[in-house]
Amino acid sequence: MCLSIPSKVVSIDEDKQMCTVDTMGVSRDASLAMMAEGDVKIGDFVLIHIGFVMNKISAEEAEASLETYREIIAMMDEEELRRTIEEDDSCVDRT
Repeated sequence: MCLSIPSKVVSIDEDKQMCTVDTMGVSRDASLAMMAEGDVKIGDFVLIHIGFVMNKISAEEAEASLETYREIIAMMDEEELRRTIEEDDSCVDRT
């Protein structure tokens, strides 16, 4: 299963329909091709799936989700965390 962690938009390249997001301290690029032009702004929280921004969420929803992720991460050992990160980087729908 692939879970989308809320990510904060830190920059936008409108010409390429791409943005850079911060996902719990990790910088990633994501496509804005699935969103309406101008819908996503710097500072917005978004959910990403297979490299595409799929939707925006409120800052309140993002913070609640991020707090839950932080609690989960705090319970993981180093090997579990490494495997989780590797699986996230290659996330595909396995259902």
